[in-house]
Amino acid sequence: MLNRSPVIDMRNEILKFIAQATYGESFRATRVELDTNSDAPIEYDAPNEFTLTANGETRSTKKPVPLKRRADEISASGLQILSCFLDGTRHVYKVDDISYTTSGTRKTIYPIVAAQVSVGCCRRVEKKLHHESFTDEIVLVLPDVANFDGHDGFFHGLKTKLNARLTAKNFPVNISAVLSYNTNRNSSEKFEERAVAKVQRHMHDAEIDLVARLVKCGRLDRKNYLVKDGSLEYRTLSDRKFNAKNYGFVVGVSKKFNPLLIVNPAFVAEMPTFSRTPVSIMSRPAIHGETKFAVWYLRLRDKKLSDSPFDGVVKVEKILVTDAEVQRGKIDSDEADLLSAYLLNERNPVCYGMDGRWANHIYPIFLTESFIKSRSISAETFLQLF
Repeated sequence: MLNRSPVIDMRNEILKFIAQATYGESFRATRVELDTNSDAPIEYDAPNEFTLTANGETRSTKKPVPLKRRADEISASGLQILSCFLDGTRHVYKVDDISYTTSGTRKTIYPIVAAQVSVGCCRRVEKKLHHESFTDEIVLVLPDVANFDGHDGFFHGLKTKLNARLTAKNFPVNISAVLSYNTNRNSSEKFEERAVAKVQRHMHDAEIDLVARLVKCGRLDRKNYLVKDGSLEYRTLSDRKFNAKNYGFVVGVSKKFNPLLIVNPAFVAEMPTFSRTPVSIMSRPAIHGETKFAVWYLRLRDKKLSDSPFDGVVKVEKILVTDAEVQRGKIDSDEADLLSAYLLNERNPVCYGMDGRWANHIYPIFLTESFIKSRSISAETFLQLF
C-alpha cells in the first residue's frame, strides 16, 4: 500500500533488494502493462470442464420471463433490497527481468510482476451510496526459483524484510504480499500469464474476505443483498476455506460472459428487453467442489440500441446455499424474478463518455468502480516505485 505523503525517489530500491536477497541478477527491463481489457460483452476462451443443467428453478419454463411489470411495481413502491455493491480491480505490470542459475551454470531469465490490487464496497443508505470498505494493496510476484533453498515461508519472510528496509529508508510504501508463480516448463502458459493468475487469485481472496466481514457485521440479510461486479465462480473455492453460507444474500452480475456456457446462445441474443432466461445450474467439480451456481441472463437494453445482440445482456449468478436449494438443486423462481426486477431498475441511466460497456452497466456498480479508481494511485506513480 502506498501512503498518501509525497513519493520519495525509490526507483531500483525494491528490485535491487529482491536481486540481492534471492541471488538473482536484475536486467532493468522495460516495464510493460500486462492487463488486457476489452469492452466486448462476450469472452471466447474455452471453459474448463463443467456441467450445465437446464430447469434450474422451481417453476418450469422454456420461454423468456417478462419482468417489466414487476420492475415498475418495485420502482413505484420505493422498496429496495440491493444495498451493497462490491468491485475489485487490478493493474498488473512486468517491472523487470531477473535471471537465476537453474541447472549447472545455465542462467534462465524470468519476469518480475508488480500489481496494484484494489477491492471496494459501497453501501446504499436512503438512496445514497456511502463508502463501506476499501483495501489498496501492492503485490509482487516472483518466480518460484527465487526461493533457492525451497524453504516454507520464504516469500512471506522476503516481504517482511523488504518492508523493514523500506521503512528504515523512510519510503512511503508497504508491500502487502510477495507471491510466486510456477516455473515448470510443462505448462503452455507464459510466465507472465501465470503471474497475472496469481494476482487475480489474490484479488479474489480479498473479495471473499470482504464478504465474510460484511456477514460478520450483519450487513447482509434478506432485505440487504450484495451485488458483486463479475462472476462468483472463484477459482479458489476448492483451494481454501470457502464458506458458501456467506453467499446466501450475494448475487454476481457479469458485464462479460462466455457464450459457450449458454445452453442456447440464439435464445439470449433474441430475448426481449426487460426479460430473463430460464435458470440453469452450473457446476465445475474440479474447481468448485460441490458448490453449484444458479445462472441466468437478463436483458437490460433493447438490442436495436447497441452494436451486438449480446450488448445490454448481463449474466446473473446466485450460489445455491440453503438446504432446500441444495437438496432440490434449484433456485426459487420467485427469488430469480425478484432479483432480476430489482437489477432492471439499476440500469445505468446514461452513457458515460467512451465507455463501451454502457449498455451492460449497473449504475451503483459503475459508481463503486469510479470510487475505487478515485482512491487508487495512478499508473505513472505506481511505476515510479520500480
